[in-house]
Amino acid sequence: MSSLSKEQRQALRLRHRLTKNRKQADRIKTILMLDDGWSFEEVAKALLMDDSTVRDYDKQYKANGLDELLTDHFTGSSKHLSEIQIEKLKTELRYAVYVTSADICRYVEKEFGVSYTPEGMVKLLHNIGFVYKKTKRIPGKADALKQEEFLREVYEAIKDKMQPDDQLYFTDGVHPQYNVEPAYGWIEKGTEKEVRSNTGRKRINVNGAINLKHEVVMRDDESINAQSTIALYEQLEAKHPTGTIYVICDNARYYHAKIVKEYLENSRVEQVFLPAYSPNLNLIERLWKFMHKEVLHNHYYDTYDKFKEAIYQFFDKINAGSYTAELDSLLTENFHIIGASC
Repeated sequence: MSSLSKEQRQALRLRHRLTKNRKQADRIKTILMLDDGWSFEEVAKALLMDDSTVRDYDKQYKANGLDELLTDHFTGSSKHLSEIQIEKLKTELRYAVYVTSADICRYVEKEFGVSYTPEGMVKLLHNIGFVYKKTKRIPGKADALKQEEFLREVYEAIKDKMQPDDQLYFTDGVHPQYNVEPAYGWIEKGTEKEVRSNTGRKRINVNGAINLKHEVVMRDDESINAQSTIALYEQLEAKHPTGTIYVICDNARYYHAKIVKEYLENSRVEQVFLPAYSPNLNLIERLWKFMHKEVLHNHYYDTYDKFKEAIYQFFDKINAGSYTAELDSLLTENFHIIGASC
């Protein structure tokens, strides 16, 4: 990390004000942010760079000062590779994840005999439509074809045959823990924002269902099991006295329990099972993420009762229409298929 004198910071700030070159401005900001206590990874994320580029800027400045930092050593551009080579590189990057631009430089040199600096490679990658971001973790056995088949042959078929009194709900359980969840937020540079936490693992067990009209039914039970599932279905039937109630759910064991099957024999509820390992097709999962953001992210409750009350207030606000705009954006039938790019 940098350790700048007052004079060095003043020189950097002055040059930043005078320069009209965005690349030079970002290099200066890199050094100032590192001096403010930002990590290499945090600077890279904030300035949309590769962290290896941030480290290179830091080394350049430490070794030879401001003039060296602002000297453009870029030797790579898309012109160094033919269109065919560019397409081959893009194909490689779609199927293999390279952690640093230096790794990609080595691949390009080995494959095409063309040399790039890490900085030059970053610019090339931006030019051909790639950005530096985290991979996304998904269930290991996610099957993209089965997900597409479910949407086409099951979900759309249900919607086509629904009558005016019929209902379609997405259901699942969630177990928010009585503790704060640290999350990103706008914090003054060079400072830490502390959030108090609780001890223990006490939690609330929420069994819920929601439809595309934002109608929500929820329960707070000792545990989520066959009995609580039946109780949830009874609430749905009480809310909708006529018509079939289609309930989209995962393959949790309690949905297949004998007493649930017996209940469904004389019920207007019809369970519709998702393909295995497909939480992305259950819209209530989006609601749970939104609930965590609103209730738990950076929120500390000094008692369990206050935590529990906050959960209940969240659902009350949904029923009162307080989250209409947010849920209109979240609860869309724009389903994302997972596993296709692995």
